Amino acid sequence: MAEVAIRIDNLKRYFNSVKAVDGLSLEVPAGTIFGFLGPNGSGKTTTINLLLGLLEPTDGRAEILGFDTRTQANEVRANIGALLEYPGIYEQMSAEENLEFYGRVWRMSDTERQSRIKELLTQIGLWERREERVVKWSRGMKQQLAMARALMHHPHLVFLDEPTAGLDVVAATTIREDLATLVEREGVTVFMTTHNMSEAEKLCSQVAVIRAGKLVALGAPDALRRRAGNPQIEVVGNGFSESVLNLLRARPEVATVELHADRLSIHLSEETDTAPLVSLMVNAGVQIEEVHRGKASLEEVFMTLMEEER
Repeated sequence: MAEVAIRIDNLKRYFNSVKAVDGLSLEVPAGTIFGFLGPNGSGKTTTINLLLGLLEPTDGRAEILGFDTRTQANEVRANIGALLEYPGIYEQMSAEENLEFYGRVWRMSDTERQSRIKELLTQIGLWERREERVVKWSRGMKQQLAMARALMHHPHLVFLDEPTAGLDVVAATTIREDLATLVEREGVTVFMTTHNMSEAEKLCSQVAVIRAGKLVALGAPDALRRRAGNPQIEVVGNGFSESVLNLLRARPEVATVELHADRLSIHLSEETDTAPLVSLMVNAGVQIEEVHRGKASLEEVFMTLMEEER
């Protein structure tokens, strides 16, 4: 498999005057989980349809696993798996029957199908329930099966569109753990859209943020957090009086101060030594229990990028 799983070069797709994808360029390394982030209407779905060869680009080009999406769309689709808007699961059939059906669609041999069904259902903890009709299952279990369906034919690349949307915390956590395990075991590349910034932060080694069809940020979550700046200190304790807060606000290195019960968040305007701030609070009578240095969350970075684009 190529070292670069997806290569996009100045990709454009216009619908009359609407520029759904507008000069997008990026590369997705093979064997990684890549997050594709953006608000509703930013061009994420259009980009996926272009990469799957379901739409013709207005201009530019894209390659999936070395195949040109415009001229080799059949080869692209033969080598990828997809879990998009619909799970593609037949609920009146059992889990085993569902995967058997898709194995036949992919023209897998009898031996290969049986081995792969057991392998996937065992990995996601559903082998013992393989003969149950899916209609009786929870939404989370159905989503686990849908992910297994997308991986049935050993694809090199899988597209996932909001894989945990609408799931409860336990089910979403299970899906994320399954996904991380499957990627590690099979070396598959995952191109994933999500509105859950915490999910992207935990799973993705790289993320791209788009707005109005344009790329506004690309890199590892840590790198984007550093780029956003605004280092901060979290202080847990007692005695955060208004006079203490005003002393902190008067410091040139302090941007904002926010108090939530016994936790004080100090956002700094630049990277700086925090010892003077801690000394100031102690001398002012604050009883400090814990001090943590932190970075902006990916959600904060995302919102900052959206504001900058406006």
